[in-house]
Amino acid sequence: MAISRTFFLRTTLAAKRAGLFSVAGLLIFCSAAVYGHQQKTAVTRLLFNSNTGSLEIMHRLFLHDAEHAASAVFGEKQDIIESPDSRALFGSYVVNRFAIALDVQGEPLQELKPHYLGEEIDGQYLWVYQEVPNFATSQVGKSLQLRVINSVLRDVWPDQSNLVNVERGGHVESVTFSVGADSLSVTVPR
Repeated sequence: MAISRTFFLRTTLAAKRAGLFSVAGLLIFCSAAVYGHQQKTAVTRLLFNSNTGSLEIMHRLFLHDAEHAASAVFGEKQDIIESPDSRALFGSYVVNRFAIALDVQGEPLQELKPHYLGEEIDGQYLWVYQEVPNFATSQVGKSLQLRVINSVLRDVWPDQSNLVNVERGGHVESVTFSVGADSLSVTVPR
């Protein structure tokens, strides 16, 4: 059985189109994956440590985002991976854009003053650590509200989203800072 030239050309053309659609689909998928990281998100964890009596504060940022932001904020390229000075400078930036206060009804806000402990790189993340010593033990059994300000990276990227998780006794409460949210309250789990 002979295959007609017209059939052959149509089949070949259809195969080429299918190949182009496959390549186009792959490109769209890859660009979506790259664009997916464009959504800027950082996570801060507040942990009431009953063993030490401290409120531990751990900020986790994508290392890639931290390097881009550091260069934008400080006006020159920062090498957070290789330079301890650049890491410390960026750590200072983070702690200066984070504030926390105890919000007890009927009383003025009591600003907490976390100590800066340092920073480290772990894989694709930069971690910045703070601590409020002797906080957890003085607040045992109390129902607490915290007022939190987290503007980390939001001066660089206004659409930056900062998730804050507050953990106590195995329970977690969360608040998310996004466009328009400057100060949020969170009830601390009992």
